[in-house]
Amino acid sequence: MSIALAGSHFPIAVRHEPLRVMVVDDSAVIRGLVSRWIGAEPDMEVVASLRTGLEAVNQIERIKPDVAVLDIEMPELDGISALPRLLAKKRDLIVIMASTLTRRNAEISFKALSLGASDYIPKPETTREPAAAEIFHHDLIQKIRTFGAKVRRAPASPSHTRPFTAQPTLAPAQEPTQRPVSHPVASALPTQANVKTRPFSPHAPRVLLIGSSTGGPQALMSVVTELGAVIDRFPVLITQHMPPTFTTILAEHLARSSKRPAHEAIDGEAVKPGTIYLAPGGRHMRVVRHGADAVIALDDGPPVNFCKPAVDPLFTSATEVWQTGTFAAILTGMGSDGMRGGKDIVAAGGNVIAQDEATSVVWGMPGAAANAGICSAILPLIQIAPRIVRLFAGDRS
Repeated sequence: MSIALAGSHFPIAVRHEPLRVMVVDDSAVIRGLVSRWIGAEPDMEVVASLRTGLEAVNQIERIKPDVAVLDIEMPELDGISALPRLLAKKRDLIVIMASTLTRRNAEISFKALSLGASDYIPKPETTREPAAAEIFHHDLIQKIRTFGAKVRRAPASPSHTRPFTAQPTLAPAQEPTQRPVSHPVASALPTQANVKTRPFSPHAPRVLLIGSSTGGPQALMSVVTELGAVIDRFPVLITQHMPPTFTTILAEHLARSSKRPAHEAIDGEAVKPGTIYLAPGGRHMRVVRHGADAVIALDDGPPVNFCKPAVDPLFTSATEVWQTGTFAAILTGMGSDGMRGGKDIVAAGGNVIAQDEATSVVWGMPGAAANAGICSAILPLIQIAPRIVRLFAGDRS
């Protein structure tokens, strides 16, 4: 896979016709709901509503969709089997995996995302629950529109395929749920042009916080793999927008990648160096001071920035515990979560860095922080871990 770099010599083709969406699900109810939702959006159209992965594979060259919403469990050919065959026939196809939240389906979704799917979204257990159906509706439309913006801004060269990501991504299943605007999101996405950075604080970092969303799990794996010395000496706390079950599996992946203990945070446990603490799906993770210790505080409060868990509660609470020693990295993701908490970190004398636009699957969260002027560095993914290691070793530049 390749990435459309800023300043690329390829011409940019801004498309104005509706996004072509193919819905593939063996449930007639889900197909009907999703098709109606997409059909109600002025910048999208349903070009096919199919029951099996085999139908999708057989018809994709005729249909030529931009986006496929692909169920995992289907007769004849399931989603994980259909995925590589669909991408082989249309390499720039955006595939959003959709399935109910079970351990098995979450594992399959992680595999699908590593094989080239762009994102994942959980289907509600029942469409009779209005709140769950509305979240599914909003999240799905937002994901289609956001990834569709990449299609609209893709280079015109036919050989420059899958331009929006540098690697397979394990993407989150929980995203902001506000009603999307009706116009294409391409015009609203932040850009890195003319963004200014601030000097690094002279204060020594005492904790590493990371916030991420769409494309975050793969980015997290890349970063933690190289953070061994930092993890051994400092606590590492991560909030990734994901539902329950997915965060359990993500913690297992982080432990394998870092070769250090990693687990979903437990309410009331002391925060110590040598461990990665991951916010559990469906609960906000904060930290509080309890005597001489920093302690995890989980809560089941309302979504923040339409997300649960959200990054801002972690960032803001950390400043009350570590003050000037708070250091945060904001990685790829939709929305602006982390920006307000990042402002609190900077105001307390800490530091914030962000992933750059070119290597982000979606430059929403890092872009919001960068454009707010709170970042001391905006770096390609490959440079983030080495810079963190140097900063935590005493380099203040």
